Amino acid sequence: MNKQEIWSNIHAEREQLAETLASLAPAQWSVDSWCGAWSVKEVVGHVLSAAEQTTFNFYKQLASAGFRFDVFADRDAKRLAALEPAELIRRLKARTTTTNHPPAPVIAMLGEIVVHGEDIRRPLGITHHSPEAALVAVADNWKNSILLIGSKRRIAGVQLRATDATWSHGSGPLVSGPLQSLVLAMTGRKGALSDLSGDGVAVLEGKD
Repeated sequence: MNKQEIWSNIHAEREQLAETLASLAPAQWSVDSWCGAWSVKEVVGHVLSAAEQTTFNFYKQLASAGFRFDVFADRDAKRLAALEPAELIRRLKARTTTTNHPPAPVIAMLGEIVVHGEDIRRPLGITHHSPEAALVAVADNWKNSILLIGSKRRIAGVQLRATDATWSHGSGPLVSGPLQSLVLAMTGRKGALSDLSGDGVAVLEGKD
C-alpha cells in the first residue's frame, strides 16, 4: 500500500468514526473503552490529538511531560475530552483531508485510527469492518513492532492466521480468526480473544 492509499484509508476511517460518534447517546461517551483506563470520550480525545498533531508540537508536549509518553498521551487525551461531543466530532471531520502527523510512519496513523476506532465501538456493541487491504497493511507493520505497541514480543511463539483474508504470520500454536480481531489481539486488546480460536489463544491470554 503506497502513501496515498494509506492516507485515503486514514481519512475514510476518520470519517466513519465521526459518523459513529454522531450517533452516540450522551451516556455512551462515558462508557469504559478497550484502551486502558480511558473512557470512550477520552479515546476520542486521543484520536483527535494524533489527527491534529505536528512534529514540532509533539516534541514540545512530550518535553513538557518529562519525555514520558504515557503521561503525554494521557494528558492530551483528557484535555481534549473536556470538549463537548459536537466539537470533538467537528474537529475530527476537519481531519478527513489533512496529512499532518506526529514523527512516526504514516502507516502507524492508520493503525491508530483502526484500533482506537474499535476501542470505542466494541464496548458499545457497534460493528465496523475496516477494508482488508488496510488491515493487512497494519498487521504487516505491527508484526515486527517493538516500540510502544510491542506487538512483536506479544505474538512471539504463536502462529496467527486470518480466516477472512490472505494473511498469516509466525509459527507455533495456532491463533485463527477475523483479521481485524487478530490486529486487536496484537495490540493487547484481550476482549478480541473471544473472536479467536486455537491453542495459541491461551498463550496470548497470558501476555500483557
